Amino acid sequence: MKNLHTQSIRELIKLIENRLISAYELTSYFCDRIQTYNSKINAVISFDKDIALDQAKQIDHRITKKKSSPLQGIPILQKDLICSTKFKTTCGSKMLANYQSPFNAHVVNLCDAEGLIEIGKTNMDEFAMGSSNETSYFGNVLNPWEHTRVPGGSSGGAAAAVAAGFAPLATGSDTGGSIRQPSSFCGLTGLKPTYGAVSRNGLIAFASSLDQIGPMAKSAEDCAYLMDVITKKDPKDSTSQQYDMQFVDYLKNDIPPKIKIGIPKELKNFTIDSSVEKAFGETVQSLKGLNVEFVEISLSSMELALPAYYIIAPAECSSNLARYNGALFGYRHEGDNSLQEMYSKTRTEGFGKEVKRRIIIGTFVLSKGFQGQYYQKALSLCHNLKMEFKKIFSICDFILTPTISTPAFEFNAYKNPVEMYQSDLFTIPANLCGLPAISFQAGMHGKLPIGAQLIGNHFKDHELLQLVHHFQKATGWHEIYPEDYQ
Repeated sequence: MKNLHTQSIRELIKLIENRLISAYELTSYFCDRIQTYNSKINAVISFDKDIALDQAKQIDHRITKKKSSPLQGIPILQKDLICSTKFKTTCGSKMLANYQSPFNAHVVNLCDAEGLIEIGKTNMDEFAMGSSNETSYFGNVLNPWEHTRVPGGSSGGAAAAVAAGFAPLATGSDTGGSIRQPSSFCGLTGLKPTYGAVSRNGLIAFASSLDQIGPMAKSAEDCAYLMDVITKKDPKDSTSQQYDMQFVDYLKNDIPPKIKIGIPKELKNFTIDSSVEKAFGETVQSLKGLNVEFVEISLSSMELALPAYYIIAPAECSSNLARYNGALFGYRHEGDNSLQEMYSKTRTEGFGKEVKRRIIIGTFVLSKGFQGQYYQKALSLCHNLKMEFKKIFSICDFILTPTISTPAFEFNAYKNPVEMYQSDLFTIPANLCGLPAISFQAGMHGKLPIGAQLIGNHFKDHELLQLVHHFQKATGWHEIYPEDYQ
């Protein structure tokens, strides 16, 4: 059967339910696409067709007895900082290049229980630190829409893989926009859930107060299918919260009347590419066609979110990555006479430039004499931003912004890392405040997709998915595929 990679999750489920295709055949189809195309874009770094097909055989056997889950037999790719016993978990780093996790992340266990078939792990910026997938120890990921462009980061491998049709679903993680920005660059729908909606147990941490696992797929409906699986409270994660919602069923409802969306007046203060402005204006008009009302809002703290983030995130990073010293697991420099020398050389050789840069920044802002001057002030700015969002959500239901101010940029476009950091301007506020936010394809600039972002209040993830679902039914942007991977 041809073109299975263009089918929605709903359509693939029907094919399996009606016995028109087996889980084995479906898995084999996507594995063949990885084997054919992955060398072009380097999106998948851990892959074994035999492991995938063994899972598929077990699922087919289960289906012949009793079908207990709609997603049985659907392939999925996991981002390579989510622990899994089936494949290595490298975090895109030399430090963990050969690390085999002895346990599954909670999300992986939930996917296994549902009958999803894990077919591999996706490439990523090292330890999720980057906005372009240029920092991976395993090489750059290329954007399937145009190979001279970046796919975004840090979940660029997941985004490129789904866009190229390697799997209908992938997980990503989002610390400052790492699901939404690559979703924008690769023409996907990507949801950063409310902080606590999805367990972080088994997610190798970058910044623990900001990290969140979420779905990446072609459509909001496909994301909703995965959300139904992974939003289960985890007793092993103290930040995990109960979220009782049937996401796919909720999409069937009509959009509630009198929905209000706020547009920050501060957007005019930032440099936004003309193609993104055009797509943003067309998105506003399309949403008005769904009887949505727009209001102007002020989000004055938005500009301060960027410096606050790049103090808080490196501070947590320096603490979380202190465990990688060669003593217990991961890469280890051999042949030194002292423990201190082993620590130093292991970390020098095992981490890439961007990771070391952020560790140094984080260590500095937490050091004696500077913690109050930097870290405490950043936390104060974060509190002010939360209060501002609380006020805004008393007058509107959602906030609409571009996902990022440009289409996918070329490799090596930013020589100064601070310029790269500024690309996260519109995505970072949601992470600092633990809010759900979704990026969805809203237009094209030549061959390159352009995304728009909706931010909602806490645990309004289902409402974000519903609104984007109706937008996608009205526009069809999500049905466009890269021409070389159709």
